[in-house]
Amino acid sequence: TLNVTMQEDAAELEQVVVIGYGTQSVKDATGAVAVVSTEDFNEGVISSPEQLIQGKTAGVQITQTSGEPGAGINLRIRGTSSVRSNNNPLFVVDGVPLAGDETSASGSDIGFGSSSSRNPLNFINPNDIESISILKDASATAIYGSRGANGVVIITTKSGRGVSKGKFELNSTVSISRPAEEFDLLNRQQFLAAIDQFGGNSAEQNFGSNTDWQDFVTRSVASQNQNISYSNSYKDGNLRASFGYGKQFGVVEKSSLERIAGRLNATHNFFDEKLKINIQGTLSRINDEAPPIGADAGFQGDLLGAAYIANPTWPSDPDFAPGGSFINPAALLRYSLSETKTNRLLLNGSVEYKIIEGLSAKVNLGYDDSESTRKSAISGLITGLNNGTVGNGRGTVNDIDITNRLLEFTINYEKEFENSSFSLLAGYSFQDFKRSGRNVNGWGFNADMMSSMVDDLENAANRIESNLDGSYQQYLVSTQTNGLVLDGDNRLTGGVVNRLFPNVVRGEIFSIPDNLRVTSITGDLFNFTDELQSFFVRANYSIADKYLFTATMRADGSSRFGGNNQYGYFPSGAFAWKMDQEDFIPETFSTLKLRVGYGITGNQDGIGYGNFVQRIRFSGPGIDNGGNINIPGTSSVSFPNSDLKWEQTSQLNIGFDFGFDNDRFNGSIDLYRKDTKDLLLQRQSAQPAPRPFVFANVDGNVINQGIEFAINYDIFNQDDLGWDIGFNIAYNKNELKNFEGQIPAGTIFGQGLTGAFAQILTDGEPLFSYYLRDFQGYDNGQSVYGSDGQQILVGKSALPDINLGISTNFNYKNWDASVFFAGQFGHYIYNNTANAFFTAGSIGGGRNVTTDVVNSEEAVSNAPDVSTRFLEKGDFLRLQNLTIGYKIPLSGDGTFKSFRIYANGQNLFVLTGYSGLDPEVSTQPVGANLRNNLPTAGIDYTAFPRPRTYTFGINATF
Repeated sequence: TLNVTMQEDAAELEQVVVIGYGTQSVKDATGAVAVVSTEDFNEGVISSPEQLIQGKTAGVQITQTSGEPGAGINLRIRGTSSVRSNNNPLFVVDGVPLAGDETSASGSDIGFGSSSSRNPLNFINPNDIESISILKDASATAIYGSRGANGVVIITTKSGRGVSKGKFELNSTVSISRPAEEFDLLNRQQFLAAIDQFGGNSAEQNFGSNTDWQDFVTRSVASQNQNISYSNSYKDGNLRASFGYGKQFGVVEKSSLERIAGRLNATHNFFDEKLKINIQGTLSRINDEAPPIGADAGFQGDLLGAAYIANPTWPSDPDFAPGGSFINPAALLRYSLSETKTNRLLLNGSVEYKIIEGLSAKVNLGYDDSESTRKSAISGLITGLNNGTVGNGRGTVNDIDITNRLLEFTINYEKEFENSSFSLLAGYSFQDFKRSGRNVNGWGFNADMMSSMVDDLENAANRIESNLDGSYQQYLVSTQTNGLVLDGDNRLTGGVVNRLFPNVVRGEIFSIPDNLRVTSITGDLFNFTDELQSFFVRANYSIADKYLFTATMRADGSSRFGGNNQYGYFPSGAFAWKMDQEDFIPETFSTLKLRVGYGITGNQDGIGYGNFVQRIRFSGPGIDNGGNINIPGTSSVSFPNSDLKWEQTSQLNIGFDFGFDNDRFNGSIDLYRKDTKDLLLQRQSAQPAPRPFVFANVDGNVINQGIEFAINYDIFNQDDLGWDIGFNIAYNKNELKNFEGQIPAGTIFGQGLTGAFAQILTDGEPLFSYYLRDFQGYDNGQSVYGSDGQQILVGKSALPDINLGISTNFNYKNWDASVFFAGQFGHYIYNNTANAFFTAGSIGGGRNVTTDVVNSEEAVSNAPDVSTRFLEKGDFLRLQNLTIGYKIPLSGDGTFKSFRIYANGQNLFVLTGYSGLDPEVSTQPVGANLRNNLPTAGIDYTAFPRPRTYTFGINATF
């Protein structure tokens, strides 16, 4: 007889949260932290990791900017703190902090507006993720110093730990998606009647067909996702290898995301577990296909805008030319192309050695490389565009290569005393971020097929660049004549190079390769590197397992700042009291803990590269409607400011964790106040001045203060019956204080709306506050405005005051079900789509509109000004996720160890008063169309429709 007693592993019995440079039991945490594990992840079609945890944690707002596959996601932890930067948290994947910048190439404007790049986290296969930890307060995030002001999200991938004898796992899904909502546009008969009603001639507008253009450009689609993995845990280590393939089609024609990803995680211990070597790596390929949709299309609109206003009597023939300034949506689909290919490699290797009992040292190396190429084209066969494309064609090739390298060295010391314990972490980190690439534009192609056009453009650019020596920023080529000369208007009819190094040289002539197959080409190149060097230390001290103390300090040195402020210092401290361990606390409480923390964190994302020194570049080159190229001169990009420094966010947090009945009922409540100062802005100089602008830290404070509340209750917890419910809600108040002046923001697009804006940055108001004319109704069909028709602050913002999530899970024997609701309240959306297209003036001009316009009091001659007429409440409650699953009973020694089938629905319904397609939207113009270089929020302009998706899947192990 052999009696064996297994030693308990406390880390397995208690929920563990991954914190900066280590792990910690949630019960021992002094900061505001949360962890979401595999069993709590959202299911269905998941493009990126953020969607797995949407609505699962109080104080974390996750918004997908549109329904496009792989679209960007805004993640806000405890509000919006920065004016200029993207406000997303720092993402750390298996110990490697990511750069946070865009990793796929964005699209240039070739006729339907520019388009932003995709979510940089799309390269991670969600099926490989084991847990996601969210660090919310300064005590938890200060270990990351200058990058922790917006919170930290730590993604931990599956390692194979705890799997004996090896296990294969198969996950396979098929999904059906269709647009969840559509506009109630006029059909053929209604349109012709409305033309007559508004003073037009329906006979002139009747082209004899009956086309539902909204239905023509959208579709119902089937997508798939296949994953297989092998895991094994053996005596001296563990490993997991996986391969995933997924193809997600969008509900708009010509939209898709294909992901091919492989991952290997391996850990091995040597010398009686004194030495541990860990290797983790992901290799992925993302293929994106995008329709001709832009966040800042002009009055003609992009594919969606053109479809919304298209005459329903037009035929759906792509070669039909409607005339005037109209674009045929069928032509846009047939004669446009936009494809992006992104290869990404993320490697992480570490060596950890236990020097003596309680003392260990670790070296961590990380390498993150992303290479992306986006090719876009519009064929010369298209009609209706007024930018010189008709008969010539336009194309772009945008390349971007990003390399992020990491070196970290840490020492960890732990000591247990009679009635206390102490741990100390000290470390050094060096990370550099290199970004290089090119933006190539072409006009005048010998081919009409888009794939041939972009191939010709890329080949031409490569041939030109192979002939160029030395360092250069731009090359400009036009083969409209054979001479390397300029005409009288300084327009190029040859080939020249603009150089910045070693000296600025403008218009250096070079020989053009023969037979380029493109009439005019411009190439603009960039190459720069940022560096970050850090020293950090964290100490934890526990007395009697009741009183917990944490102190952290990090010093960051960044190449983005001058000598006066090159280093920033970010301290924090926290205290937690496990009150349930005290004798005077009744045993009713299984958990009762008080947490108090304060710290300072930073943000440098809003400033960009090299903006503390004098820098000049040649202005962006362009090709006019006739294929001519004006050779640009130099312009100042930045001016000296040796005092430029980080934004700093100080945060105070007070929290309670509570639990009853062995934490069967548990929850937390947190109160916080965040104060961000030294705001980074590009400040315009009062003229006359030697410098038109300067990057500076301006006076002002962005205040976020609020309360978070979360509860979880296991109603039933039996072998054959389980039911739990979770609820979280957070209130956040945002306000800009001590700020002088006003800065317009929030670009609005549409015919007659050039230069219009809807938001403003001003003292005493939240960020993204609306600044509009006060619409009060109609007088003889003309809009009536208060305040003498001037734009005023309307006391409304695009930022939600309240975020909530409701989830419940139920299982009975082999059946399981889960339901998840998400909601946002207290914010407003500017319906730029309605402002641009759905007005009486549109139907008067022969454009289609929604049915409500026909019955309105508006006159055809009324100007669709930017006003509160198009400002709507954005409140919504969404049934985001519903899953029903069944575990097939297995017996004997068959092939499968487990087999589960399930059905899932996403975005099943939305309760909202918003008249647009979806209230969860944030279309974002890019580049020069950003008003005063400030981001926008809550503006809806031809947003990609959000799908309603039904998924059927299997999970099997063998």
